[in-house]
Amino acid sequence: MNKHKTLKGLLAVSAVVAMFNAAGVQAQTPTSAAQTGAAGQTASNGKLSAGDEKALKDMAQANINEVAAAKIALSKAQSSEVKAFAQKMVEDHSSALTKVQTVAQQKGVTLPTEPDAKHKAMAMKLEKESGAAFDKMYMQNAGTKDHKMVLSTLQSDAKKIKDPDVKTLADAHTPVVEEHLKAAQQMSMSAGK
Repeated sequence: MNKHKTLKGLLAVSAVVAMFNAAGVQAQTPTSAAQTGAAGQTASNGKLSAGDEKALKDMAQANINEVAAAKIALSKAQSSEVKAFAQKMVEDHSSALTKVQTVAQQKGVTLPTEPDAKHKAMAMKLEKESGAAFDKMYMQNAGTKDHKMVLSTLQSDAKKIKDPDVKTLADAHTPVVEEHLKAAQQMSMSAGK
């Protein structure tokens, strides 16, 4: 009887995850959040490999770092183009972080909750800048360098991922990060002219 209940619970989790992933960038409704939370508790017995856990934590950290830097840019950026880029970073990376947190909760993985030391140090440098110097520093670091690094890490982690839910997340993250990197590089080139 218990095995049957567990199987039904796992099937429910899979269905919720599939629906969640299919919803893409659309806002999550409170109902589906409650369902995902309840279903996540029943599936915590699926232990991830160390590589899969690392991939989840890497994705969460990257999203947290980007949102934190973008929030600084929203208040300090001089260029409307940089502010628009920062707003997109907040929206896209907050949405991606929510998806990572949902899968992590289902898999029983504890994620980071704040920027890492490197990005805290960068935030302090960004806070001291203003005007065009701020815009340039933000776009070079949070825009180009971070997205290159995140893309490299995603591609490296993706080769080792075994869990299908974590693989789906990584596959969904990759084109978004590529798009952000391309946009940042184009903005940097046009600003340099």
